[in-house]
Amino acid sequence: MAGHSKFKNIMYRKGAQDAKRSKIFSKLAREITVAAKSGLPDPAMNPRLRTAVLAARKESMPKDNVDRAIKKAAEPGGDDFEELRYEGFGPGGVAIIVEALTDNRNRTATHVRTIFSKNGGNLGASGSVSHGFERCGLITYELKAGDGDTVFEAALEAGADDVVSSEDGHEVYTAMDALHEVAKALQAKLGEPESAKLHWRAKENVSVDEANARTLMNLIDALEDDDDVQTVYGNYDVPEDVLAKLG
Repeated sequence: MAGHSKFKNIMYRKGAQDAKRSKIFSKLAREITVAAKSGLPDPAMNPRLRTAVLAARKESMPKDNVDRAIKKAAEPGGDDFEELRYEGFGPGGVAIIVEALTDNRNRTATHVRTIFSKNGGNLGASGSVSHGFERCGLITYELKAGDGDTVFEAALEAGADDVVSSEDGHEVYTAMDALHEVAKALQAKLGEPESAKLHWRAKENVSVDEANARTLMNLIDALEDDDDVQTVYGNYDVPEDVLAKLG
């Protein structure tokens, strides 16, 4: 569930994430439950829940698991999760934003701080790096949705702010409060997106050399492996030749 938008920078970790499927399902279920509690337990009437269910589908999460997570929101005495954001710096001066859902903020803060310090980074104060990111909506499509011109025209008509197309797919950026309206309009033209979610988009990326890249990836892997961490965003750009050396 990497939060940055550079497709090539997540390929390095995809194999590791595939091996952590049960943990991914657990995090998806937590988000679905929180989303269902925040509004109606119907994805058609609850944009956040609709986004969470779409993410679960992308990861091939069984429908029974999704339904169970939604029902859990209505159960009395269930876990109350708090949404937290941490900001810090990784190797090479990379800015990192960590979003978490937790039932114990002290535990999560300790874990996140320890992960940063053990992997060449340091946790900063609130607002220390978020000024270098834009909070926005991100809708992604696979290449089969259409060529760059087709997706660009559809996104423009739907009210999107920007489109980035590459050999790995299409990224459509929107204003934060326009995400679901744009996603709905795009779905009518291009079909169901691969994902549609709120996103932290870096205003400028930092190129990371080989010396720092491995430590940085270890930091991000460790953060994503934590049970309470939902999403990790960074303003890093790892060159393809460095990624190839990392395996």
